[in-house]
Amino acid sequence: MRSTVAGVLLAAGQGSRFGRPKALVELDGRTLAERGVTMLRAGGADPILVVTGAAQVDLSHLGPDHQARTVYNGEWRTGMGSSLRAALRALTELGAGQDAGPEVGAAVVALADQPLVGAEAVGRLIAAYQSGADVAVAAYGGKPRNPVLLAREYWPEVIAAATGDQGARAFLHARPELVTLVECGDTGRPDDIDTPADLERIAVSRPGRPRCG
Repeated sequence: MRSTVAGVLLAAGQGSRFGRPKALVELDGRTLAERGVTMLRAGGADPILVVTGAAQVDLSHLGPDHQARTVYNGEWRTGMGSSLRAALRALTELGAGQDAGPEVGAAVVALADQPLVGAEAVGRLIAAYQSGADVAVAAYGGKPRNPVLLAREYWPEVIAAATGDQGARAFLHARPELVTLVECGDTGRPDDIDTPADLERIAVSRPGRPRCG
């Protein structure tokens, strides 16, 4: 059995196209940040880190089974790359603290604005890691999307390559030999919510036409 796998939810953006921070947008009565934490936890990730920036994300009301740490990214305006760097640095420091638990050996990175990604996708990435994969990427119909699992030994490379809005993309393109694609097309969809129209489309495509806002 390999080391503990953390969950990282990138939720720092201001949602310029949406008109407000997407982490606070609701679908089915829960914010996208809350949904992301629940998805990562249900998939087997622990601990969970939520990277915030443009808006304060309050997760204190979540039950003990869904606890998450928030990490503020003061450079959130520069794009997703700074949030990924902040998360991986925070996880590195977490492992070095006096009250540290088991060392985190990898992190599953997900985006708050992809609420239809299923917990099973997270579980499959973690299973791939436990079977020996160091970098695992969820694929849908064979096309790589999110979430992404990154083993700890590659975090320095990921941090060095994460600039602008690329996140882990530059690292993944530079090290294709490390990547294990994990098919997750039957577990959910990686649809992005960039605009209110996207939210409405996702809401009405789900059973029961859930409330969004």
